[in-house]
Order: sequence, then C-alpha cells, then structure tokens
Amino acid sequence: MSKKNLPDILITITLILSACAPNAQGQSFAALADQNKNVPATATFTGPTPLPTRPNYQPGELIDYVAQSGDNLPALAARFNTTVAEILTANPFIPADATTMPPGMPMKIPVYYLALWASPYQILPDNAFVNGPPLIGFDTTAFVSQYDGWLSNFRAYAGGQWRTGPGLIDYVATNYSVSPRLLLAVLEYQTGALTNPEKPDSTYLLGYERVYYTSMYLQLVWAANTLNNGYYGWRIGDLTSFDLPDGSQFRPDPGENAASVGIQYYYSRIYAGQDFATAIGPLGLARTYTALFAGAWLDETVIIPGSLRQPEFPLPFPPGQSWTYTGGPHTGWGTGEPFTAVDFAPPADVSGCFVADDKNYVTAMADGLIVRSELGTVVLDLDKDGNERTGWVIFYLHLATRERVPLGLEVSRGDFVGYPSCEGGRVTGTHVHLARKYNGEWILASGPLAFVMEGWTVERGAEVYLGRLVKGALTVTACTCSDLYSQIISGLNP
Repeated sequence: MSKKNLPDILITITLILSACAPNAQGQSFAALADQNKNVPATATFTGPTPLPTRPNYQPGELIDYVAQSGDNLPALAARFNTTVAEILTANPFIPADATTMPPGMPMKIPVYYLALWASPYQILPDNAFVNGPPLIGFDTTAFVSQYDGWLSNFRAYAGGQWRTGPGLIDYVATNYSVSPRLLLAVLEYQTGALTNPEKPDSTYLLGYERVYYTSMYLQLVWAANTLNNGYYGWRIGDLTSFDLPDGSQFRPDPGENAASVGIQYYYSRIYAGQDFATAIGPLGLARTYTALFAGAWLDETVIIPGSLRQPEFPLPFPPGQSWTYTGGPHTGWGTGEPFTAVDFAPPADVSGCFVADDKNYVTAMADGLIVRSELGTVVLDLDKDGNERTGWVIFYLHLATRERVPLGLEVSRGDFVGYPSCEGGRVTGTHVHLARKYNGEWILASGPLAFVMEGWTVERGAEVYLGRLVKGALTVTACTCSDLYSQIISGLNP
C-alpha cells in the first residue's frame, strides 16, 4: 500500500498503535486508543480533550508528580503556583543546588490551585520537538519524495540561495533547532503540504498575518520561532498562561511537558474556540504527526538528563584581554525565548561595525570538532561525533568570513575560531554571540543550569540583553556603553 494517498484506515490504525505507550507521568494512552479506534480520519473533534482537569486542591496539598525531561525546581514552582522551598521541604532527597530533575523520579509537589488549568493531555514528547538525537539519519528530502503534495515541488530563496521545499524545512529546523518532522506535521495539518498537490491560495500560509510575512519561508520561520517561544517559556517557568485571539485565557496543566505547551502556544496565536481545541487535542496535530511518524511515544530518548552540568568553559577570547560584556541573556536564534545567548565585544577605539584587530579573536571554549562554518556562524561539537544534535555544542554567531575556522577541523580549547564582526544578522556593532545546546535543546543562559565561564555565572536582567556576570563578590554588568563596569578580563582566574 503506497504512502502517497495516506489512506484513512492507515491513519486510524497508526494512531491506535502509537497511542498505547504511557507518557512521562504514567498516564496510559490506551484510553485514547479505545476512544479513537473507530474514528475516521476526517472526523471533527467536538469536545474538550478526553482527560480530566485538576481538582480544586487545598492550599499546599501534596500531590504526586513524576519528573519529566528538563524539569527544574524554579519552573515546577511557577507551574504549580508554589515555591522552591516548599518543594524541597516535601522532597528532602533533592539537593538545594539541583539543576535538572532525573526523568521518571517520583516527587511530591505542594500545589496551590489556580482556576482554568487545562487538560493534562500531552500532544508530543519533548524528543519529538527539538532537533535532537532521534532525528539522526532522518532524510527530509527522501521522506517528502514519498508524497504527492505541493511541498515536493516547492522552491524558495532563503539564506542566500534557492532551496527546495525539504531543503527549506531543514534550513529552518537547523537554525531554530526544531525537529523537521514537527515542521512537516505542522505544514501537513494546516496546508496539506504532503498530501495536497495544490498549494493553498492564501496570503498567509500558516495564519500569521503580518506585513512582509507573505512568503512560505517567513511563515515557517514564524512557526519555528513561536514554537520555541512556547517550549522554552514553559521550560523556564515564565509562560504559565496565555490569551487566545478571542480574548479567552488558556492555562496549561502544570504537569504538561514543554513540547505540548510549545504546540499549544503556537496554535493559540492563530486559533481560538473549536479550532484551537481541535488543534491541541488527539484529533489535531497529534493525529497528523502520528500518521506520518508512528511511535513518537515509544521513543525513550531523554533529551535533558537529570543533574545535567555543563563542562568547564573559559571566556571566549585570549587570556589577558579585556572585552566588554555587551549583551546579557537574549535569544539564541530568532526573537523572544529561548534566552540562551550572551554577547562580548572586543576592545576598540570606535563603535559600531569595525574590523577587529588581529590579536582580538574568538577562541574555542573546549576541545571539539567544527560541524558548521558558514556565514557568520560556527558550531563547535564537544563530543566530536560530527553531529550537532547530540551532546554539548557551542554556537558562535557574528564571526567574520575572514580566516573563519573551516568545517571539519578539530580544535583544542583556546584555539582560534574567528574574528568578531557584524556578519550573520542585524547588529549594531562588532561582537560575538554565544549560546549552548545539549542534545539539540537550547540551554537557557541563566537559571539552574546557567552559563558559567571561568567561574563567572550569567544572571538574567529585568529586560532582554540586560543582566550580570557574577563571581563571588565581583559583578560585571551588561552594557553596550563599554564602561568600566561592563569590562571583563580573561584568564586571570581560570
């Protein structure tokens, strides 16, 4: 039976088979399979997701919770409307300096009820959201070629070159570190990109109505960026509720996983009412994804393990040099969350964009392999397996083309990587932009797993780009002014 027609019976059977695995909280998906096994693929979802909402708990009531990939105490406290101190009191085995919770670890959470908590139905696991280990070996072009939809013949100009439809998916997936499978499922659910030969005649293909965002590429960029805003907003605990276009409020269940909230937030930007309920329910994107990529919940890949710690990193410039900390936590790529990146600028007698002196270059922050070297961008792979989807990687942005480290070169800590510049994005001055990823997930620059360089810990400010580097009683404050309080010297106390 050919995939080209995606028969209704195949969609239904695939949904049933893949829905039988338990999620990270032990919730059986067998009930969902029983409810949907006789539902045709063209059915319309007509009710709320078939799982209960939270009861009206007594203040501080202890409830059972099973830790999920990437959970941390501040975020859990924000989601359950409690405090880190109360969680630690209820779980004395958790150390106060814990970073990430071990997935599957039973916990007690003292909860304070909030109205409007939604269903705990989980749409996709986190390992199906990020461009991480499960995507190794996935060939987007080969997959799309199995279908007769409009995406297979689509072409667009992006990133300085013409790209095919699958090539465009991979380009956006790599930049935002969002799974290409998820982007394909979003396009199929909303536009029939794989199964509809005719591209919808719509000015705004994915529903984002903004001037200049009429191309499929920019619609896809918006989708990936918005998915990340939701995923990482939930991961850090900042995004615990949001409004829909009709003004109604949606409050994710506190036990949700980041991938599900990322998808909920994405659809909350374009849908309301029944359309929104359908999109985030079992007959919405979840069914489309499962029909295309069976077994998402059977994949046990853990993206963020428990007690994750970063390697020891130096500052990203030669010892003895004084650079300016020009940017506190801000987005690693795109706009908004994830706030994973920080900026440093070399010493200079001028402001704005300039050519850095030969001695003022950016260095490798660890031993590793260069797995990307392109306009403005270098990616350093610390496990040297040649794939930035696995393990720790350092992401450098705004490195000059001049003498930039080549693709495939193995480097040692402190080696030359490139010169800071204004290349690779819209910037106001020469600098280097740094971020970390682990198993494809952007690691937030501040919080329980803060970016630490030579003992300097990144702290988030009240606004984007603000913040501090703190080392004991010493403080460096982010500022583009390059004053005494924003300067930092490398190599004094490695």
